Amino acid sequence: MRYKDISGKEVVHISKGARLGTLGHIDLQIDRTTGKIKSLIVPDYHWFGLKKNDAEMEIPWQSIKNIGEDIILVDDD
Repeated sequence: MRYKDISGKEVVHISKGARLGTLGHIDLQIDRTTGKIKSLIVPDYHWFGLKKNDAEMEIPWQSIKNIGEDIILVDDD
């Protein structure tokens, strides 16, 4: 899967029912040897879009349950 295929999709945590962000505002951790996506790095924002002191959540690629047309569903195992 390429970044352009998932860019702009909203990321939602299934169990928490929480919107985590939109790809484009989320960083990707990529394995340099294989070029595969290892995880999504979601920054923790508070009001007015300001980032909280480098707080971020890392979502392993294995936690992605479904990639739809407009949304990516993730959950902890």
